[in-house]
Amino acid sequence: MNITKELLDACIKEERKAQFELYKQCYAVLLSVCLRYERNKEDAEFVLNKVFYKILLNLKKYSEDIPFEAWIRRIAINAQIDEYRKKSRSKIDYHEQPLDLAPLTVMDYNEADLKFDAEDLELMIRSLPPISQKVFNLYVIDGYSHKEIADKLGMSEGTSKWHLSSARKKLKALMRKLLNNVAAI
Repeated sequence: MNITKELLDACIKEERKAQFELYKQCYAVLLSVCLRYERNKEDAEFVLNKVFYKILLNLKKYSEDIPFEAWIRRIAINAQIDEYRKKSRSKIDYHEQPLDLAPLTVMDYNEADLKFDAEDLELMIRSLPPISQKVFNLYVIDGYSHKEIADKLGMSEGTSKWHLSSARKKLKALMRKLLNNVAAI
């Protein structure tokens, strides 16, 4: 990402060409964050546009002491948390989906590394229940503590830990099932 001070200054002055250029340069980073929290690309792009608008509104507050990519990632994560809060106020939408589990066997994680690519893992994470997916992403990928997650999502630390544990168990089961299906072929 090659974001210059001149580009940021032009965006602050509301020059549309500069804003579009910034959008193009930030798109991949922001989409990768949004896709971790949304079920499909359309929803992720919808949130991405809201995030970019927030970035434009707050560009005057940006400090060059902080890497620009880290700053926009933080805005994207916070926007995802805001979206979750909005959705959770209107309804509780948690339905446990039964897993079709393969027989439990010891998994060789080196073998798993060889068999799974990033797309497989991303699909597995997206198959988690929405709140467990959010907690997993915030803790494992974005590095938040359980206390921070609990504060941001309006739950107890214990509930955050439970969702992380549940997500890990489901991911392990999905990996086992996929490995067993591959071995059966």
